[in-house]
Amino acid sequence: MKKNIQILLVVLFGFSCNGPLDNGKEKFIDDLISQMTLEEKVGQMTQINLTVIARGPNKWSSSFPMEIDDDKANKALVDFKVGSVLNTINNTAQKPSVWFKNISKIQDIAMNNSRLGIPVIYGIDAIHGTTYTDGATMFPQQITTAASWNPENAYNMAQVCAYETRASSIPWNFSPVLDLGLDPRFPRQFETFGEDPLLVERFGVEMIKGYQGLDNDISNKYNVAACMKHFVGYHATISGKDRTPAYIPENVLSEYHIESFKKAIEAGAKTVMINSGLINGVPVHADYNLLINVLRNKLGFEGVILTDWEDIRKLHDRDKVAETQKEAVKMAINAGIDMSMVPYEYEQFFNDLIQLVKEGEVSMDRIDDAVKRILKLKFELDLFQNPVTNYEDYGDFGSKKHHQLAYKAASESITLLKNTNNILPLKGKPRILVVGPNGNNMRTLNGAWSYSWQGELTDRFAGDFNTIFEAIQKNFGKNEVKYVSGVSYKESGNYYDMVEDDINKAISEARKSDYIILCLGENTYTEKPGDLNDLNLHQLQIKLAKKLAEVGKPIILILNLGRPRLISDIEPLMSAVINVYLPGNFGADALSDILSGKVNPSGKLPYTYPAFPNSLIPYYYKPSEVQNNSQGAYNYVGEVNNQYDFGFGLSYSEFIYGDLEINKDEFSLNDTIKVSVNVKNSSGIDGFETIQLYSSDLYASVTPDIKRLRDFKKVDIKAGQIKTIKFDLPVTELAFANSDNEFVVEPGMFELSIDKSSREITIR
Repeated sequence: MKKNIQILLVVLFGFSCNGPLDNGKEKFIDDLISQMTLEEKVGQMTQINLTVIARGPNKWSSSFPMEIDDDKANKALVDFKVGSVLNTINNTAQKPSVWFKNISKIQDIAMNNSRLGIPVIYGIDAIHGTTYTDGATMFPQQITTAASWNPENAYNMAQVCAYETRASSIPWNFSPVLDLGLDPRFPRQFETFGEDPLLVERFGVEMIKGYQGLDNDISNKYNVAACMKHFVGYHATISGKDRTPAYIPENVLSEYHIESFKKAIEAGAKTVMINSGLINGVPVHADYNLLINVLRNKLGFEGVILTDWEDIRKLHDRDKVAETQKEAVKMAINAGIDMSMVPYEYEQFFNDLIQLVKEGEVSMDRIDDAVKRILKLKFELDLFQNPVTNYEDYGDFGSKKHHQLAYKAASESITLLKNTNNILPLKGKPRILVVGPNGNNMRTLNGAWSYSWQGELTDRFAGDFNTIFEAIQKNFGKNEVKYVSGVSYKESGNYYDMVEDDINKAISEARKSDYIILCLGENTYTEKPGDLNDLNLHQLQIKLAKKLAEVGKPIILILNLGRPRLISDIEPLMSAVINVYLPGNFGADALSDILSGKVNPSGKLPYTYPAFPNSLIPYYYKPSEVQNNSQGAYNYVGEVNNQYDFGFGLSYSEFIYGDLEINKDEFSLNDTIKVSVNVKNSSGIDGFETIQLYSSDLYASVTPDIKRLRDFKKVDIKAGQIKTIKFDLPVTELAFANSDNEFVVEPGMFELSIDKSSREITIR
C-alpha cells in the first residue's frame, strides 16, 4: 500500500503545492482517503503531546536531552494511527540536531511501520522566535512588536521564526495571536498586538506573509504553516482571567474581534486554533454557528480547525455542557473541529470518536471532511516527499543577520513615556546604579514561551546576551555602573512572589550615584499561572521605588512587563519612564542605546495604560464612559483618566503638526477621503514619528466610539525637515456593525483628526 502512495507521489511531483489543490492533488488525497479505515481517519484527527511518546518518568514530562521511546511511539503512531504531535508544556529547548534526530524517528515510525505510511505533522508554539530550540533568535513579544507601529517588524519576526522552526525540523507554528488584547488584567495580553483592531489586522497579515511566504507556498523548506489563534473573542472576558466566560454581542464580535481573522484568512492562513473560553454561555469549541456559519461559510476558511489544550475534555470536566467525555467529543466534532489537541489521554478520544461514528452520532462525511483538510495541509507542506527538514541546510540559524532584525524590532518598540527636563539621553560618564528585580534578568526580558512554556529556564539558555545591567555597563563603563537588586523574585512559588533582600544596600549605592535606573515589572507567566487579583505592581517594588526617591537622585523608571501594571503612586517621583515591554534577548542592548542617545526612541503604546484599578477601558470607549467628571454625577462631560493614552510615546526629537487638509467637505459612500498633514521635526535630532489618523462618528444608530484609528504611517523625519503625510481613506472604512450585525456607513457628520488638529466632514 505504501508503494502505491509513493508511485502516486512520483506522478504528482511536478505539480506545485501552492494554492488550492488542482485535479491531480485532489485525486491523490481522495484516493488515499478511500483506502483508509475509520481508525486511520480518526488517528489523523488526533494530536498528542511529545511527552506521551518520549522517554521520561511519566507522560507529562520527558528526559533531557529529549529522546523518543520506541514502545510508546509505536503504540501511539502505529496502533492508534495518531497523525499529529505537538511540543509545549514541560518540554525544554533542544538543539536543532536533537530535534532532527527525534522528528526523523517519529516520521520513520509513522511512515514505515504503519499500513499507509502517512507522515505526522508536528506543531509548536513559536510566538516570538522558535520557542523550544536552543540557539534560536528571540524577537520581542507581539505586544512589544506592535509598539514599533511598523508592521515590517512583524514580517521579519515571522520570516526568521519560520526559517529557524524549519531548521528545527518543525513545519507548523501555532502563531500568530490575532486576539484583541484589550484588557490589561488578562495574562496573555503580551501575546497580542494590542487593543486596536487595525493594529491587530495589519501586524497579523504581515505575520502570515512572513510565516507562509509572500507566494503562500508552504512546500518551501523555509516557510511554515501558520495557525491563527484563538478564534474568537478569547481575551474579552468579564473576569480578566484566562479561559473564563465572555459576553459579547454579535455586532461587537463582528466589528472588533472577527476582522483580524478575516484579513488573515484572505492572506492565506492555513490553520486556526479555537478560543478556549465561552461566549454568551456557549463554549466556542461546541459552537456550530461560530465554527461553521461564521468561520467556514461567512469568512470562507478552508483550512484545518484545531482545538486548544484539552478543550474537548473541558466541555465535560469544566464547562458542564456535555454529560460524558464521549458526548463532548460528539459536540466538538459536529460543531466543526477537525483535529483535537488531546493531548494526553488519546486512547479515550480515539475510541469515543470511532464509537460515535459507528453509532451514527457523527457522520462519515464529517470525518472525511476533517481528514481531507488535514491531509491537504500535510501535502501542501510537502511532508509526503520530505517529512523532515535537516538543520544542516539552515546556515543562517541564530545568525548575526537574524539577531540584527531582532535588535531593530526592539529598538523601534521601546517607548519613552516621560522625560522631565530632557534628562534623557544621559550624557558623559555618569555614575549609574541599576536596581530592581528586572535589572539583571534575561528571563524577564523575554517573557513566557521562551525556551519553555513559562520562560523559567531562559537564564540557562540566554547567558550569551546582555541583561539591562550588562548592556548599560557596556555603554557607560564597568566602573561607572553598579547593580543591586533591592528586591527579587522568588525562585519557587507563584510567578509574582517576591522577597526583600538588600534595599538598604540599594539606598547606600544610590547616594553615591548620579542616576538611578530602576527596573521594575513582572516575572514570566502565561495562561492560567498569569492570572492575577491586583493590577498594582508588587508592594515590595513600590516600597523600593519610594525609598530610592527619598535619596533625591534622578530616577529613570524602566518598565519590563507584559501588561500595564499600575504605577500612579510612584510615577510622580520618576524623572523619566521607559516601557520596554518584553523586548527579547536584544532588548537590553536597545534600551542602553536609547539611554545613551545612540538610538532615538520611537515606540508608541499599543494599549491604553491605566492609572487606576477601576479605569480599564480601551481608547475607543463610549461617550458615557467618562470617568473623571468634575461637573456633576449626571453631566457626562469629561475625559477618561489614563496614566498614558493609546498611541502615546515621546521622542528625543520634537515634532510639530500643522496644516491638516481634507480634499472636500462632503463625500458619498463610493468616495475616498484624501487627508494630508504637515509634520515638522523642529529639533536638531533625526527621528521617526508615527502619524495616526482617527475618525469619530458624531451621531449613529448605535452609540459610536469616541474615536477609532483608521490609518497610520511611521515616517523618518530629519532634523529641521517638514514632511507632508498623505492618507487615502475609503469612506467604507468608516463602517460599523449595527444592531442587526450589518456593516453600514450612516449618513451624517464625522470628524477626522491627526494629533490635536481635526476637521468635520459630511457623508451623504
